[in-house]
Amino acid sequence: VTMTNIGEKVVCLVAYHIFFMLFVWSYWKTIFTLPMNPSKEFHLSYSDKECLEREPRGESQQEVLRRAAKDLPIYTRTMSGAIRYCDRCHLVKPDRCHHCSVCDKCILKMDHHCPWVNNCVGFSNYKFFLLFLAYSLLYCLFIAATDLQYFIKFWTNGLPDTQAKFHIMFLFFAAAMFSVSLSSLFGYHCWLVSKNKSTLEVFRAPIFRHRTDKNGFSLGFSKNLRQVFGDEKKYWLLPVFSSLGDGCSFPTCLVNQDPEQASTPGGLNSTSKNENHLFPAKPLRDSQSHLLTDTPSWSETSGKAEKGKVGMSNPALTMENET
Repeated sequence: VTMTNIGEKVVCLVAYHIFFMLFVWSYWKTIFTLPMNPSKEFHLSYSDKECLEREPRGESQQEVLRRAAKDLPIYTRTMSGAIRYCDRCHLVKPDRCHHCSVCDKCILKMDHHCPWVNNCVGFSNYKFFLLFLAYSLLYCLFIAATDLQYFIKFWTNGLPDTQAKFHIMFLFFAAAMFSVSLSSLFGYHCWLVSKNKSTLEVFRAPIFRHRTDKNGFSLGFSKNLRQVFGDEKKYWLLPVFSSLGDGCSFPTCLVNQDPEQASTPGGLNSTSKNENHLFPAKPLRDSQSHLLTDTPSWSETSGKAEKGKVGMSNPALTMENET
């Protein structure tokens, strides 16, 4: 069964190869982009590791971690309120970083370990994974749409009696079924991007110093989208890395101020109309920090941050091993 119209053939062939090329490109990038690991500043020094192993669990170990993490942009905690420390990688975990038991290392902004791509999906390849889902969905929808007319002819006995008719039926069912499953998965990850969440953070919300905040990293739809795809829209649809930031620190919406902490030099406290708040203690990269200053809105629902506010230093740290 072939198309008789030359224009229709050309359009279908061009569209098919464009979708196929983008699908293979994004799939390749998702598989072969190595997950990013925490930078050296999050690793304990040799002397700190010795102290941590030598001293009994208690205040002495807490002091080691306070010294190691005092200048790090870390705001999330374990369920018990302790600093997130990986005893396998011997590092203080950055926010949104998790240890992958399959890869046996800590992955920045880990979303999940995907067996379909045999790789961890995290900060370095999350954009590629999203584009892989998008282009595979478009690829399947295109095949199902172009095969639909012949699939209808199959049931109305409008096709010649050859083996090709069964190939048409199989192709349509396969493309349609993959389209359904991919659309649900792609829709779910689009929702995650809009809320600035990872799959792991949906199952266990980030825990900050004072409370659990499931929307702690959400800055509003536009900024959440730009954090994954970048500022330059010409790169959004291409499997090239354009995500903002370094994967180790992330801008957050306002969280409650720790009353035990002193303010930064200048002595100004950060307050809103209803409650005290703290800002990231360590300046973020330019590509990230401008997300916090473009508009007055820090979160999706509320919180117009007043201008001229100064950040606070990290909360007091306690230690708990977490794998």
